[in-house]
Amino acid sequence: MAHPPMSGPGGTAVAPAPAAPPAPAPTGAGPTGAGPRPPARRSAWSEGVDRVRAAATTEPGRLRIIGAVLALLVVAFGAATAWQVSGRAAAADDVVTRSQPLSADAASIYRSLADADTSAASGFLAGAQEPRSVTEKYEKDISEASRLLVKAAANTDGSSTSGQEITKLNQQLPRYTGLIERARANNRQGLPLGGAYLRYANEQMTTQLLPAAKNLYDEETRRLYRDYDEARTWPYVALGLGVVALGALGWAQHRNYRRTNRVFNQGLLAATVASAAVVLWLTVGHAVAASGLADSRAHGQESLKVLNDARISSLQARANENLTLVSRGAVTTADNKDKYDTDYTANMADLVGRLGDAGRLADDSGGSDPVKQATASVTQWKERHAAARAADDLGDYDEARDKVIGEKTSTGESFTEVDNALEKALGWEQREFTEAAEGGRSALAGLAVGAAVLAVLGAAAAVLGMGRRLAEYR
Repeated sequence: MAHPPMSGPGGTAVAPAPAAPPAPAPTGAGPTGAGPRPPARRSAWSEGVDRVRAAATTEPGRLRIIGAVLALLVVAFGAATAWQVSGRAAAADDVVTRSQPLSADAASIYRSLADADTSAASGFLAGAQEPRSVTEKYEKDISEASRLLVKAAANTDGSSTSGQEITKLNQQLPRYTGLIERARANNRQGLPLGGAYLRYANEQMTTQLLPAAKNLYDEETRRLYRDYDEARTWPYVALGLGVVALGALGWAQHRNYRRTNRVFNQGLLAATVASAAVVLWLTVGHAVAASGLADSRAHGQESLKVLNDARISSLQARANENLTLVSRGAVTTADNKDKYDTDYTANMADLVGRLGDAGRLADDSGGSDPVKQATASVTQWKERHAAARAADDLGDYDEARDKVIGEKTSTGESFTEVDNALEKALGWEQREFTEAAEGGRSALAGLAVGAAVLAVLGAAAAVLGMGRRLAEYR
């Protein structure tokens, strides 16, 4: 049924009232007012912190946190020990198997080159027909130097200082041997030009080859001392973590005792024993290793270095003594003195000083007796050299030559005695070095693996120990 429109008092129509405005959307409603907005997302870290905070309000939660921290500390201690000990064990191994042998090889290269130069001069003095023994000695020295250079190149980075010196030696050695062959060829024909070639070869040896060999020896020795320092550095990080881990384990057991009145927790006790064993092993093992390496350096390597330097000085003195007769005053110094005789005097002074140092470093008769023999032979050598120089100054060249290269009562005989004594001393000191260094290296054997295993066992024991306490709340 239709309803008439509402009307006012005079029958006039009345308009309907306007609709009320919509109510405001509640806070949190979406853009269409369909429902509340989702809460803001929180980071995993914040949620984790809240969980830990909530767990820390209960005793089981606190026990779980303590167990996790203890396990983490013990594992970190074991990892740090394995890491630091591995580096020091590798350095100790390098001392024994790499850097010291390379240093010794570099010294042998120097000695072989200097000895070859000495043999070449001795053979030249003997006349047109060199003694076969002198020629063989020269060839043996050159072959030995070449062999050791190949070995050193195989164990050295070509871009390093040592590699560059090895390259230089390989380039210069054929030039030197070529000059020696020319000197010999001219000497066989009785041509004076042979002496000039020999002096030029000696100049190449003293200005090119021997300095390069000395640089190689010094660089390899520096590498050896770097390995020494690395192997003997105390593992402070591992020891510090060990002390912290033991302190935390002690605190946890004390806390457990105060709350339960139980003296021991088997798991925590096992973790403490394992950690203490690693700390003790690390301390004693490293102390023994450092002591052995220090002994090998003080009573082995230092003596070897001094003895090698002494042997080099004796070889240089012998070469200059021979060249004094070869040149016969053709090469002089700025003050008009014979250059080779002046160099001989300097070499002998250096030799005497080195022998004095070697005698002070020798700590037993096996090392000191050969040094005493060498010192006595040096005194005799100097006396015989003075007699040879006196004969040469009087114009008796043949007599002077016999006093230098003769088989008996010559300076050559004294030089051989010095060289043999130094070789004997070097062999003794090398054995002492090897024994002491091997002892130091063996003290670190198995420590890295043992520390890692004990750390894992200790961490597992700590977790089990705290788990036993947690079981009491179930």
